[in-house]
Amino acid sequence: MAVVSSFMMNVCSDPLWPSSRAGARLTVDLDAIASNYRYLQTLVAGASCAAVIKADAYGLGIERVAPVLERSGAKEFFVAHVDEGIRLRSVVSEKVRITVLHGPRPDAAAECVQYGLRPVLNSLDQIAVWRSQSVRAGKPLEAVLQVDSGMSRFGLSDGDLDVLHEDEMLMDGLKVSLVMSHLACADAPEHPANGAQKQQMLKMSARLPSAPLSLSASSGIFLGPDYHLDVVRPGAALYGIAPNQTGPNPLSAVVRLQAHVLQIREILPGEGVGYGMTYRPDRPRKIATVAVGYADGFSRHGSGQGCAWFEDICLPILGRVSMDSLIVDISDVPEGRLKADMMVDLIGPRRSVDDVAEAAGTIGYEVLTSLGHRFCREYVGNAETSQKGD
Repeated sequence: MAVVSSFMMNVCSDPLWPSSRAGARLTVDLDAIASNYRYLQTLVAGASCAAVIKADAYGLGIERVAPVLERSGAKEFFVAHVDEGIRLRSVVSEKVRITVLHGPRPDAAAECVQYGLRPVLNSLDQIAVWRSQSVRAGKPLEAVLQVDSGMSRFGLSDGDLDVLHEDEMLMDGLKVSLVMSHLACADAPEHPANGAQKQQMLKMSARLPSAPLSLSASSGIFLGPDYHLDVVRPGAALYGIAPNQTGPNPLSAVVRLQAHVLQIREILPGEGVGYGMTYRPDRPRKIATVAVGYADGFSRHGSGQGCAWFEDICLPILGRVSMDSLIVDISDVPEGRLKADMMVDLIGPRRSVDDVAEAAGTIGYEVLTSLGHRFCREYVGNAETSQKGD
């Protein structure tokens, strides 16, 4: 892994992303990611704590995030696709185990072998594909078996297990190193589906070769030790997303999004604001146009909802979010304090990723993974352990 010997990796200094030309700055706190991982480790002391780093580390950059997590103790990583696994392999050490959640598609199975990727086998078809690869390799190949414990998304059904029992040859050449499932309602701790899925997984796993068990991702960890089993797979929690809505978020915030003010103007009662003129004030207002829009991942569904912040002053979002901009009410800002080209917080100390998601009618996962690539990106903390990517 390449080494960057400075406290802050500032991608804005890259000729492609000078801060003077970017409309907004996204700051990623690598220390906070490391702190969140270590905190989760303490919660699951009896289990191994993996790290889910799919979707480019939830939009924050595999090349920056993965080495920090490895140095924090992560020895297992989960990605969704084979290409993500190949990309991750280039920035972590050879001893790290990389698991591909979507399994080995027929035209990518050979690359799983080539790059040392462990596939999750979700169906009888995938088992057959991986068995064929083991024949070509001339040796058993490591794999994860996923069972469908009730979510009806991925995994082997009870009927599939019947087929496997009827023909034991179907599993020849497979070295099963993990049996997993996934909780559908873990963010609702009192939901009866959680206990039902756990019991169903235990029942189904008893019909498979003996192997460590994994059921819980981020929210499942907070259901308690009964759900930790042998391996947990946190993803969103690493990046500061709240595990549920039952209390304060115990995780450290990871991202801050600040955007430049492009223009300030005063409007009179009844004047329209934005596309469709969906907002018209009933008294004179001062407004600012800010350089972030839905092309940057700030959802149009948040139109007329939520706010930005300037220092300790809330700036309500007015009217529709445009592709490259949105408009906020700055009437409460003292005259002359906020000027064009200064920055306001869209995600920051007073407004979390989850707050932004709630205003847009979505979840923090979608907000993070939708954040665009037009920002000036700064990575702070732990930069000396992180590899600078593109």
